[in-house]
Amino acid sequence: MTPPLPALDGPLWPYLALLLFAALPTEIWRWLAVVFARGLDPDSPLLDWVRAVATALLAGIVAKLVVSPPGVLAAAPLAVRIAALAASVAVMALSRRRMMLAVLAGEAVVIAGVWLFATV
Repeated sequence: MTPPLPALDGPLWPYLALLLFAALPTEIWRWLAVVFARGLDPDSPLLDWVRAVATALLAGIVAKLVVSPPGVLAAAPLAVRIAALAASVAVMALSRRRMMLAVLAGEAVVIAGVWLFATV
């Protein structure tokens, strides 16, 4: 007799769901991109267009997060969100485009701004 399968509502279910529904579908496309991009010229007009579209999409997401944020970020005043964006851009410009430093700087400004301007 085989043992019963563990319940899908246990403590590890969210991690399994994350793996199945988020990581694996994303990884499939990344690996396909690696396979198909081998013969592409890095300076081709097609890749210039792809970079432009990716940059525009990222700019749109950042603008939406600043102007109309979801969830808890909406509690941060607009001035704090704009200051966090400015701090991130400044760190990117001054640190030779180190993304992690820019993200940490933006997060630090949001946390400090919410803490300073918190209304209880």
